[in-house]
Amino acid sequence: MEEMEEELKCPVCGSFYREPIILPCSHNLCQACARNILVQTPESESPQSRRASGSGVSDYDYLDLDKMSLYSEADSGYGSYGGFASAPTTPCQKSPNGVRVFPPAMPPPATHLSPALASVPRNSCITCPQCHRSLILDDRGLRGFPKNRVLEGVIDRYQQSKAAALKCQLCEKAPKEATVMCEQCDVFYCDPCRLRCHPPRGPLAKHRLVPPAQGRVSRRLSPRKVSTCTDHELENHSMYCVQCKMPVCYQCLEEGKHSSHEVKALGAMWKLHKSQLSQALNGLSDRAKEAKEFLVQLRNMVQQIQENSVEFEACLVAQCDALIDALNRRKAQLLARVNKEHEHKLKVVRDQISHCTVKLRQTTGLMEYCLEVIKENDPSGFLQISDALIRRVHLTEDQWGKGTLTPRMTTDFDLSLDNSPLLQSIHQLDFVQVKASSPVPATPILQLEECCTHNNSATLSWKQPPLSTVPAEGYILELDDGNGGQFREVYVGKETMCTVDGLHFNSTYNARVKAFNKTGVSPYSKTLVLQTSEVDIKKLLAVAWFAFDPGSAHSDIIFSNDNLTVTCSSYDDRVVLGKTGFSKGVHYWELTVDRYDNHPDPAFGVARIDVMKDVMLGKDDKAWAMYVDNNRSWFMHNNSHTNRTEGGITKGATVGVLLDLNRKTLTFFINDEQQGPIAFENVEGLFFPAVSLNRNVQVTLHTGLPVPDFYSSRASIA
Repeated sequence: MEEMEEELKCPVCGSFYREPIILPCSHNLCQACARNILVQTPESESPQSRRASGSGVSDYDYLDLDKMSLYSEADSGYGSYGGFASAPTTPCQKSPNGVRVFPPAMPPPATHLSPALASVPRNSCITCPQCHRSLILDDRGLRGFPKNRVLEGVIDRYQQSKAAALKCQLCEKAPKEATVMCEQCDVFYCDPCRLRCHPPRGPLAKHRLVPPAQGRVSRRLSPRKVSTCTDHELENHSMYCVQCKMPVCYQCLEEGKHSSHEVKALGAMWKLHKSQLSQALNGLSDRAKEAKEFLVQLRNMVQQIQENSVEFEACLVAQCDALIDALNRRKAQLLARVNKEHEHKLKVVRDQISHCTVKLRQTTGLMEYCLEVIKENDPSGFLQISDALIRRVHLTEDQWGKGTLTPRMTTDFDLSLDNSPLLQSIHQLDFVQVKASSPVPATPILQLEECCTHNNSATLSWKQPPLSTVPAEGYILELDDGNGGQFREVYVGKETMCTVDGLHFNSTYNARVKAFNKTGVSPYSKTLVLQTSEVDIKKLLAVAWFAFDPGSAHSDIIFSNDNLTVTCSSYDDRVVLGKTGFSKGVHYWELTVDRYDNHPDPAFGVARIDVMKDVMLGKDDKAWAMYVDNNRSWFMHNNSHTNRTEGGITKGATVGVLLDLNRKTLTFFINDEQQGPIAFENVEGLFFPAVSLNRNVQVTLHTGLPVPDFYSSRASIA
């Protein structure tokens, strides 16, 4: 029964219902809480005025929720009448159950009646805290709502079953647990105190002793009230109106609004509705039983997943350790080859050193001997040996000929380790198929007739083979970088068509797709070659449409207008890039200055994708920009300022940026006039449109623009 407790608590006060009433929307409220959330409505919306105008159809007319909203859609904590300018604004709060409620618009009037029965202000309105339906009360006020006696009985039984252990009220020291309560004495007794203070003899013998829990409930509760008619308070319900679906008394049938309605016996309808409720509960009970079984299944799955995870991790670690051992063994083999090459090189060089040393010693000895012979003063003796000595010197010199003094071995090792296949294999190491119970899906087929390109976007479509019996859970679309580089994933999902934006103009892309399911992935489809549009200055075959990119912007940048308008929440300069990058062609875009306060220095230009986002554009070597104030401008790259030019911007000004990657130039314009000379030359690579600004500036991006006419004519002449 603990799970039922929330059904027994009022959504306003969060406590068990006290004298609950039933609203027409079938929800319940404490009678006192209902009075606390009453709101007074304008006179024009009173039940009398509505009936007088012929618009009243019920004693409780629901107001149009579009005309009256007693709770703020933005959860601001205030409720108001949206359709009535004269209605007071009423602050709201949240109940302990988290439901938004409304205190009274004015203090309840002083009266000798109890708060529950006191008259309510005229033209009062009440809003159900659970479904937020609003209704206007008639002259009967809260007395017009029936009392929910059944709910009171359920609460009584619930509290009786939940009653805590009660203590004896006559124990002098540590009170013992009470065993009985005397209804006449209204005292709880433990057994010793009952025998001592309340003996079962004399006048006390007639007192009625009850269990403590029953006594606690009887002490708190008044006698159960009989359900009476809301229109005729002195009459009990005797029949049931089938059309209005409510109990009625005999006066309602004779002179009330139910006189012409179909009615049935109260007891018969009581049994019928009990039977219908029991049948409905059977279906709900089946759903609850299934939910419990499903929760058991899920908890078992959690345990099984944990066990399988431990087992699989151990297997994975063992497999990776085996690969590491194999790599270590191969490393030892390769190191042995390196050592062998090392020893060979050292032997060759050392042999050459030894041979050269011997020859150098012989040559040096011959030179010293010849020098001593030259000192001889005897001509005949000198001439006897001079010819032979000259021949010997020439012969020795010839022995030091070409190649003798050239190293026979280089210091570089002729070994070159090719590790790229292994690295590629390591990077491709993945879970392909584990405990497969079904095959992988078939290879998808690209539908060439539906694949196309437009500007710098490509649309691709594919399907499963007609005879494929293995379902695919999703697809992976891959494109290369437009220059024949590595493939990258651009889409993963269940769809069979995808449009990829932000490609380079005048580039050739390769595309392929594969399918996957729980078992693994299919082979790749055939590769499709796509050609993006080429920008021709004369014919303007293509122009670029793009917006600012929230994903690459600084966190202080604020976006609006479908990411075409940006400003900043910081006084420091912050950078935001466009979504499209350019590496070829001629591209032109403009930015309108929507707000310009306190003379800031916004910067406009292009940048690499990894440009610094927290400084002015152009402070690093990843951006090429023009920063401008209200009087002049400068070009800046790598924090170098050049070409100061008179003329600045104001609110409403237009800044144009022209990136000509055919001529490798970047040019700026202010209000359709070129600002200074060509700003930068020899620019090449991949560039993204870029802006840096602070909270004093707001700009709007305009794309898909043709190149200015004078530039087109100048380019055609060139």
